[in-house]
Amino acid sequence: MARWKIAGINFEHFHMGDNLRLAAALPDVEIVGLCDEQPDRMQQAIDELQLPSEKVFSDWQACLDQTQPDIVLLCPAAAGHGLWTERVMAHGVDVLIEKPMAASLAEADSMIAAAQRAGRTLAINWPMTWFPTHRTAHRLIREGMIGDVIEVHYYDGNRGPLHHAAGKQQRTAEQIAADKPNSWFYQKAAGGGALLDYLGYGATLATWFNGGQRPIEVTAVVDQPAGLEVDEHCVAVLRYATGLSKLETRWGTFTDPWTHQPQPRCGFVIVGTEGTIGCFDYQPTVRLQTREEPAGVEIPVDAQALIDSNPVAYLIHCLENRLPIEGPLSPETSRIGQQIVDTAIASAAAKQTLPLLD
Repeated sequence: MARWKIAGINFEHFHMGDNLRLAAALPDVEIVGLCDEQPDRMQQAIDELQLPSEKVFSDWQACLDQTQPDIVLLCPAAAGHGLWTERVMAHGVDVLIEKPMAASLAEADSMIAAAQRAGRTLAINWPMTWFPTHRTAHRLIREGMIGDVIEVHYYDGNRGPLHHAAGKQQRTAEQIAADKPNSWFYQKAAGGGALLDYLGYGATLATWFNGGQRPIEVTAVVDQPAGLEVDEHCVAVLRYATGLSKLETRWGTFTDPWTHQPQPRCGFVIVGTEGTIGCFDYQPTVRLQTREEPAGVEIPVDAQALIDSNPVAYLIHCLENRLPIEGPLSPETSRIGQQIVDTAIASAAAKQTLPLLD
């Protein structure tokens, strides 16, 4: 018998397929149920996992009641994160929800409150957290290799959220054109837009890199092409007590970083008082520059234990050992990221610098 029963509920974000694949690879896990009100969105996962019909649901309450999962993987549209977290937590189930944390700070706080009421664990999965380059960079920072972090520079994105499906499968121009009018990624009320999709990555991982510091104020500008409800490009400048950091997100990079790194390269440059680190997505090394090595050296990325590469394995590790969720997956760190995102949204709308929202 598997030690952990896991259900996947709400397939609005295509990352559900990736997360289910990671869960199913664990020896102590059984996928006991899948649920979505639109059954066709589950079909690829049903086929890959070879799930029988009795484990497939269109009613989330029936799914929870009949399968009695220990953990639920949630992948709703950003603006539904609060609602779905509250629904599942009310059944006394731990939750791993896909990024971003929420569509607003108020919604993020409702998720934290729901977990506290239920006495359950909430984790927010930021897939970029598991990139070997970023984990290696965090280790080097923790070991003091660049002194105190004073700047974080981030540029990231892809050709657009409809260009690929679960497992980074390429989609055709015809599929993209057909889906774009109805996709939640392009609907403001659903939490769409490049800012919400990708700025949270930079804001949350920057908070992880800089030891939990909060900026004092945020200045943001977005590009919203004619005919769209949402932005496809955002630049945010964050002023900290230590100086300025910059976070830039882009739907419409020349290439996807998992196939060919575009220019600018996707990832982070982290500046410390004693050195710098360049850690770019999907690369085999990080570049470390120190007083002793001012020309810089290439550091091979760390070999990763399972709990450092798989969000489901990490959550189970924390639950089994009664450990708090740490780093970007923690509600505390993700909430700071959400503060930055909300302030950036307000700054772009007001076209002025704003103090960090509470």
